[in-house]
Parts: sequence; C-alpha cells; structure tokens
Amino acid sequence: MVDSIRDRDGRGWAPYVAPLHGGIDAQVLSILRDPGPATQAGVGSGFLAVENDDPTAERQMVLFESAGIRPRQVLPWNAYPWYVNRAPSAAELEAGAEVIVELLELLPELRVILLQGRDAEAGWKRAARRLPAPIEERGVRVVATIHPGRQALFTPDCVERARRVAHQESAFAEVRELVRQGRG
Repeated sequence: MVDSIRDRDGRGWAPYVAPLHGGIDAQVLSILRDPGPATQAGVGSGFLAVENDDPTAERQMVLFESAGIRPRQVLPWNAYPWYVNRAPSAAELEAGAEVIVELLELLPELRVILLQGRDAEAGWKRAARRLPAPIEERGVRVVATIHPGRQALFTPDCVERARRVAHQESAFAEVRELVRQGRG
C-alpha cells in the first residue's frame, strides 16, 4: 500500500509501517497528523512505529502499554501520510482522506479508529464523508483524544494539563475495552 501512494500526485515520500505493528491484521487504526522526522529513511527509522526515537512515539508506547494494547494490535497511520513536517492544508487532508478510505478496505479485523489530535480528527471527517456507509455499520468505533506530542500538553495551568492527560489515558482505556469486546 505504501509503495502505491509514494509520490502519488507528486506528494513525495511516505514511510512504511514497522513490522512490529499489526498491518492488515490490526484491530486499531491509530491516526496522527503527518509523519515526523524520526520516520524519514536515512535520518530516522524509515517507519511509522511506536519505537521511533522521538517524544511522540515514546508517549504513544507508554499509553498503549499502560492500556494493555500491544503494538501488533495497532496500525499507525497519518491524516496526511506523506512527509511534510507541518500541519497539512485542507487540500492535503483531502488527499490523505482518499488514502484512509483505501486503507480501511484492507483492515478486516478493525475494531477502533483512534484519532490523536485535531488534524487527525479533521482528516477523519473528510474520510468519513467518502465512505459508502458510516464506519459504525462495520462494527468499528471512533475514539478521539489529544495528540501524543508534548505541545498538546503545553499549558501553564496544571489542572488543565492534568485534565488533558486524564482524557488521553481514558481514551486509550476505551480503545482497550472496545478491542476486548470485538473479540467476543
């Protein structure tokens, strides 16, 4: 799939998904904004992975582990899957939405879509409009929370920061429960 989207419409490079993740067998599609620098081949790992050497990947690893969700259950993805290292434009999110719809067709075990951050939510809204039927009709639930990067927690208000962390941890716990329910 990644090979098929690389340089689509001149958009450039997109990282592979690390083998430790679930691929088409994933139960959770985890969507962030765009691939970060740690995903670049030659500079970073060349993969989307919770084991990348960056704070966002580290936070995700902690959140997934704390919730009892194994990397093999998760397929990491981005609202804009091509490397830009900035917030994608509306047109870029539209292009990313097209790819998300293609990706959904490859995920028969999918139970949860985890949207991490506003850009992920905006990209998902665009993808959802392209679907022939609501994703919930497939038995898939959508859970939204803040981005796992440090900026999402930045606030001088300690109470607000604690609220954001609690919301994030609660979302990951909800994902865990939805995956468990999906196994019957």
